[in-house]
Amino acid sequence: MRKRNLAIPTAAIAALSFAAVAPAVAQSPITTDISGTAKVSPSKAGTKKKPKTVGLNVNMKWTTNGPDGENKPVVDKVVIDFPKGSLYNGGKVAKCSATQLQRKTPQQACPKAIMGGGSGSAWADTAEAGPKFVLVNGGAKDVFLYTTLQNPATVSAAVPGKVVKRNGGYRLTLTVPQSLKEVGGTPISLRSVKVTTNAAAKKAGWLQTTSCPKSKKWDFQVQSFQDSSFEPATPVATFSSSVKCS
Repeated sequence: MRKRNLAIPTAAIAALSFAAVAPAVAQSPITTDISGTAKVSPSKAGTKKKPKTVGLNVNMKWTTNGPDGENKPVVDKVVIDFPKGSLYNGGKVAKCSATQLQRKTPQQACPKAIMGGGSGSAWADTAEAGPKFVLVNGGAKDVFLYTTLQNPATVSAAVPGKVVKRNGGYRLTLTVPQSLKEVGGTPISLRSVKVTTNAAAKKAGWLQTTSCPKSKKWDFQVQSFQDSSFEPATPVATFSSSVKCS
């Protein structure tokens, strides 16, 4: 029997050899970062005997790698640590309840409890969701960030926040309800938040300061936790900074 010569081109052999030894190209994991600024006015602190009422302006931004609007993590919870020397007077100011905010808007239910507001940016798939915020006092241990999304449908809900004393300051934990994390089957991915307290908050003495550390800085920290359907598990990002004081 005649033997058949099975010839393999040299180029093919080289390609197969390279494929056998070349490492697989790993896909870059989706990562999230937080950045932000805070402004406290006035920056000159009060004392325990004479607390000083302040206004607060907060800007936070979430950034992720990858194309805009694709595979963005859905924020499930945000934890903010306020510094030693801060004083929260939610129990002494007009307040609103979660039940009231389920039935009506803050403007309808409890206008005197509105302590500020703002706006932000969020992805609804690849479209802008256009969130608007109303900051509402809920009492000695509660704050609400009443949120309205414009896209893919108009949806409003209160983001409940719990306030607890911690390390001489306070910790605020905001937990995003499911109705704001997904609208009509579309995940909502937060990009930025800007919230400012209003004149009513300042008049009522809602937020005050009682001291300025020797460092002449009020330190604060923000942690972002993402939806459990994404990996890695929470928290996904932490941001620490400070505000000058005297």
